Parts: sequence; C-alpha cells; structure tokens
Amino acid sequence: MSENTKIPYKIYLSEDEIPKQWYNVRADMKNKPAPLLNPATMKPMSFDDLRPVFCDELIKQELDDTTAYIDIPDEIRNFYKMYRPAPLVRAYCLEKALGTPAKIYYKFEGNNTSGSHKLNSAIVQAYYAKKQGLKGVTTETGAGQWGTALSMASAYLGIDCKVYMVKVSYEQKPFRREVMRTYGASVTPSPSMDTEIGRKINAEHPGTTGSLGCAISEAVEVATKTEGYRYVLGSVLNQVLLHQTVIGLEAKAALDKYGITPDIIIGCAGGGSNLGGLISPFMGEKLRGEKDYQIIAIEPASCPSLTRGKFAYDFCDTGMVCPLAKMYTLGSNFIPSANHAGGLRYHGMSPILSQLYHDGYMEARSVEQTAVFEAAEQFARVEGILPAPESSHAIKAAIDEALKCKETGEEKTILFGLTGTGYFDMVAYQKFNDGEMSDYIPTDEELEKSFATLPKVNI
Repeated sequence: MSENTKIPYKIYLSEDEIPKQWYNVRADMKNKPAPLLNPATMKPMSFDDLRPVFCDELIKQELDDTTAYIDIPDEIRNFYKMYRPAPLVRAYCLEKALGTPAKIYYKFEGNNTSGSHKLNSAIVQAYYAKKQGLKGVTTETGAGQWGTALSMASAYLGIDCKVYMVKVSYEQKPFRREVMRTYGASVTPSPSMDTEIGRKINAEHPGTTGSLGCAISEAVEVATKTEGYRYVLGSVLNQVLLHQTVIGLEAKAALDKYGITPDIIIGCAGGGSNLGGLISPFMGEKLRGEKDYQIIAIEPASCPSLTRGKFAYDFCDTGMVCPLAKMYTLGSNFIPSANHAGGLRYHGMSPILSQLYHDGYMEARSVEQTAVFEAAEQFARVEGILPAPESSHAIKAAIDEALKCKETGEEKTILFGLTGTGYFDMVAYQKFNDGEMSDYIPTDEELEKSFATLPKVNI
C-alpha cells in the first residue's frame, strides 16, 4: 500500500487499548541484572532490607525477575486515561526536509502537564505509597521532569511530596520549580544544608552545582528519618523501567496496526527510564529470538556512562548510603559539568540496560550538546514540537541514521522516543541561540579519578 496515503500522521490507540499489564523484560533475559547490595554488609538486598526505603509493593516489583507480565491496577489505568494513549507520529515533514528514503516515527510522551514520560511511573509509586497508608514521599530531580510528575501524582492522591532538585537545575529552571510548588511539593536545591549528607557534600565540594547522586542521598536520608515517608525515584531501578513499558507496548501496538516493523529503535539515555520503557517489548522479541532490531542508546558526551563508564558495582548515590547496583558507571562521585543542559545527568545506567548492553543486545553512542540543540531546532522547525533537550539526543541520532539511508538508498524504518517538551528549557535554548553554549567532555584523567572511588566488591 502507499504509506503516504494510508498511514496517518498520528496513529492513536483507543482508551481500551491502553496496556492492562506492564512487561517485565527481566523474565526473558538469560543473564539477569545482578542483585542490589546492602552497603553495610555487601550482601544482596532482601525485601526486609529495602522496606525502610521503598514501598512494599514496589519492592516486590523491584525483586521480581521471573513474572513476565504484571497487572496494572484499574485506578492507575483510569489515571492514565487522562493523557494516554500517547500518539505515535510519522515524521513526514522531517523526512521531506532531510530528503531521506527512511521512514521516521516517534512516540510522543509530552502531552501532559508534566511535559514528559515521567508521569507513567510517578502515579504508580504515589499510588502504592497511598495504598500503604504513608504520609508522603521524597525524591530527587535533575532537569525537573520527574519532580514535576511526582508533585502532580502526589497532589492527585493527597500525599505530601518533598523534592531535592539538583542545584544547577534549580537555578536554571525556575519555572519547572514553580510548577512543582503549584502542585504542593516542597522543592529544595541540592546539595542543601538541611541534611547531614548535604552538609558533608558541601564541605567536600565547596560551591558545587550538585548532581543526581547528591540529591538522591538527601532524599533517602529524609525518607528514612521521617516517619510515614518513603523514597521514590524516576529512573534507573527495575520497578521504574517496568512502569515505563506502557510507552513501548503502545508504540508496538500502534505499529502492528499497520504492519510496520522498525529496523532501528533509538532512545535517549540518562538513567534508563525512557529508553527501557520504549525498547522493552521489542527487546523481548529479540531475546526470545522472534525478531531482530538495531537498538541504540544515546547519551550526552558530558556524562557518558555507557560509552566510557565501567561495568561494576557502585553506589547509586554520592553520599554512599543507598544500595549498590551493578551498572555502567562513571563513579558515584562524578558530577557533570554545570555547562551540561537538561537531564541525563546520572552517573550510572539502569542495571537492566547495563546488562543488555554488556551482553551485546544494544549499542550506545554519545553526542555533544551543541549538535543536540542543532537537531532540536531542526526538528522543531519542521515538526512543530519544541523538544526537551533529553529527547533531542534521540532526535540527533535519528537524523544521523536517516541521512545514512539517504547516502545508501536504504528504506529503513526508524522509531525513536520523544520523551517530552522543552518549554521549561528555554535558558538552554537561549544560550544555544546566542552562541554561548559550548561542549564539555570529561577527560580520561577526570574519569580515572572518579573510577578510583569505586567500591571493592567480591561477588
């Protein structure tokens, strides 16, 4: 059939087609992600070990390596209906501008007030906290998408929300901060002087602009020392990638409606929530030997955990109070340059994605931020959506792959994740437009200094 006339710009599913179950890719992985380790004993974390930090039901999801499909509660599906199903868009205008024979699709997750995919997991974690009878939750946020999503979910369910926001983002993104406060959350720049670990980090790194690792440490400290609170997070851990599979499940269902099979699947990668959510159903087919896909993770050159990190056990936070995870990491002490725009600032990568990458099921590339913003503006001018800086890493790679097809004449089908909008990222866009944005790539010496702090683990 002629795709130009048969395939619409936007492919929508009905409300009834919102997934009824999340897909747990670990069930199909031959090599499971290594267990989280207790920082005190260096032994695998048990359910009881994790109870002071996480909600009970979320711990069960975190530790479940065998159940392929986990039911989505009706209350959560009803909330999803406020902004899901999210559209799958054919990028006809971008294809025309590039002059490529490639067919480009993107799954757009920015059609909610939080502006990103983060709401998919925020409502789940807030729901289980409420169901457990807790008073509130604590968390960290980098660029602010996760904090915004969690503040929305917490307000909807009537629980308190305390957000520790990476200081450089707190200062660069005041409007994102104010959205969180509008939804009732308290927002504290991290590292702060309100916690023991915050004071310690400030003493050791005077004038630091912060990192997700710093903010995690503070949020966990407050959660464990405040009765009726638990810590929740927006990326990295297994439970979060599980919730985000609604992205990939919907994308696959929309493509299947028209008999479309992607050749290349691309996602931006910071901690792994968007990438893992998009690729999981496709990765499952690959793991089971049913289909093959080229899957590409795109990360910032300023925080290159997959492409330049080490696959090792490391602390999930700078304060070294959280469990250790085996992942591709730059070292928990690594703090990205303040020049870095947007999220994707985490020192490590999801244990699930790290294991899949280590086993050769996906590839990784890093890109510099000026090239990312060039791609963002090119996309915005022809597709009509102002993309988030994080998403624009995937846009850059999709454009690169489409241009390769132009050179070779191959008609490949490309799918990428458009994680959200960039309307709260205008300071970064302004710096780019004013020619004030530059690229920063950490030196080998900087990384080696950080690697030297990796914990010695015998397991």
